[in-house]
This record gives sequence, C-alpha cells and structure tokens, in this order.
Amino acid sequence: QVQLVESGGGLVQAGGSLRLSCAASGRTFSSDAMGWFRQAPGKEREFVAAISWSGGSTYYADSVKGRFTISRDNAKNTVYLQMNRLKPEDTAVYYCAATRRPGTRSKQYEYDYWGQGTQVTVSS
Repeated sequence: QVQLVESGGGLVQAGGSLRLSCAASGRTFSSDAMGWFRQAPGKEREFVAAISWSGGSTYYADSVKGRFTISRDNAKNTVYLQMNRLKPEDTAVYYCAATRRPGTRSKQYEYDYWGQGTQVTVSS
C-alpha cells in the first residue's frame, strides 16, 4: 500500500508563488513515476505535470508550461511542484499520484495511488 500526503497549499495573490510537496511511503519511491493533477470547483480533474522515476523526464500541461516545475528527491521520497506566476484560474485542489508505468503519464487511469489533495487558492 502506498501513502501519498500533499502539503504546501494555501492562499496566494495572483503573480505569487507556492511550492507543493508530496511525501510518499509504503514502497520504493524511486521506482514510481509521479504526477500532479488538479480539480477546480465544478470541473473535471485535469493533468498538470508528470515526472519519470529518475527525474530525467518531465511533461507539462500547456496551461502551466513555463510557470510550473515538477521535481523529485528520491532520497526524501518526495515530489515537488513549484508554481510561479500563479493565476486565479490555477485555483483548485491539487493531487499527487504514483504509478509503476514507465516514463511520464498524463492520464488519470494510468495512476495507481492518489493523495488526499491540498487546496490552492489564487486571489485576483
């Protein structure tokens, strides 16, 4: 069983920054590819960013490319999402997810484990 716990969410003004963390436990983290998804009120959950098990490959949704950076520290069993130049439309609950599938994955069904989410609110 894998446990994923997100943290770092909060309220920030437009243009500001936040860094989300996702701490993993329960199996060998360095074998998991990881992803971040988000769900805004009244909308479907959508892909944000993904990173391969080694960290050597990353992939982003067009809406966050150039503003968000996904990274990981396998020694700390943690994946991060650095969010810069935040916009009100980035307001959502952010979830991290884990998969043993290789590479970077952008589809929800490709992920096996999910965290409980952390709220990010960007005020205008």
